[in-house]
Amino acid sequence: MTPQAKLIFTSSLILGTTITISSNHWITAWAGLEINTLAILPLIAKSHHPRAIEAATKYFLTQATASALLLFSAMMNAWHTGQWDITQLTHPTACLILTSALAMKLGLAPFHFWFPEVLQGSPLTTALLLSTLMKFPPMTLLFMTSPSLNPTLLTYMAILSTALGGWMGLNQTQIRKILAFSSISHLGWMAIIVSYHPKLTLLNFYLYSLITATVFLTLNTIKTSKLSTLMTTWAKTPALSTMLLLTLLSLAGLPPFTGFLPKWLIIQELTKQSMAPAATTISLLSLLSLFFYLRLTYCATITLPPHTTNHMKQWHISKPTPSAIAILTTTSTMLLPISPLILTTV
Repeated sequence: MTPQAKLIFTSSLILGTTITISSNHWITAWAGLEINTLAILPLIAKSHHPRAIEAATKYFLTQATASALLLFSAMMNAWHTGQWDITQLTHPTACLILTSALAMKLGLAPFHFWFPEVLQGSPLTTALLLSTLMKFPPMTLLFMTSPSLNPTLLTYMAILSTALGGWMGLNQTQIRKILAFSSISHLGWMAIIVSYHPKLTLLNFYLYSLITATVFLTLNTIKTSKLSTLMTTWAKTPALSTMLLLTLLSLAGLPPFTGFLPKWLIIQELTKQSMAPAATTISLLSLLSLFFYLRLTYCATITLPPHTTNHMKQWHISKPTPSAIAILTTTSTMLLPISPLILTTV
């Protein structure tokens, strides 16, 4: 892909995201989502591999269906109430259809099946965009319409997402698929709290995006996409492998890392809302995803390749760690002590 084409697609992504997050009218929000979808498709299919073409096709079909449902719910609400404003969504059927459309856009269970397949067929940098930037516009729409949505339905979808994200990631060997199921599991945490404390959902999304960006950029630097190749990285890049270890533990939500902060706040808020059983269930289900994070960290840092006489030794790479990864790793692991400062913004 030429640099000019890449520039056009990247600026279209930024434009589409900006239009959606800054709009009050359903039509402009829908137009921004469409620009986003059309801009990311060439980035998914740029390798011309059959799997990449398949991923782009699956992504296009699911996003087109979700956009059609979103437009349909907006039109139904406008037909019954005369309002095209995003925050004035009051018709119950329109709210239900919108919940389905946004769940399909985000990859929230039970509309999650497309996401692991699309991520597996994309390059690591495009997979990073799909996991973070492409989820920002639907997440802002979820934030803006949160008072109108059904909290019971969202709670059930959230618990199902966390359960499926954990279960289905257990036996995976492809790192991109593991990170896709991790994303589905994290979306469950965001969806369960959006009706009660929408700002916590956004905080969780920001921190998740930060930590996921660190993981993807590290994997892209060490050129790793399978567990078997991850096992040989310690010999080549011990510093990056250590960073990956810390970031994955943060993504798992273990204290004293940054990833523990949103989970702690969400459990606290759910308990205040007399939803202790839901908080307990989602906490226990997140232990499933903890297993595959620990499996990744074990492969990255503790497993060493066999040292046989005819084994080709990996050269130790003496290049310095990219400064962007170093900064991202620091923020991905060390923000918990300043949580009182973060809480003043929520």
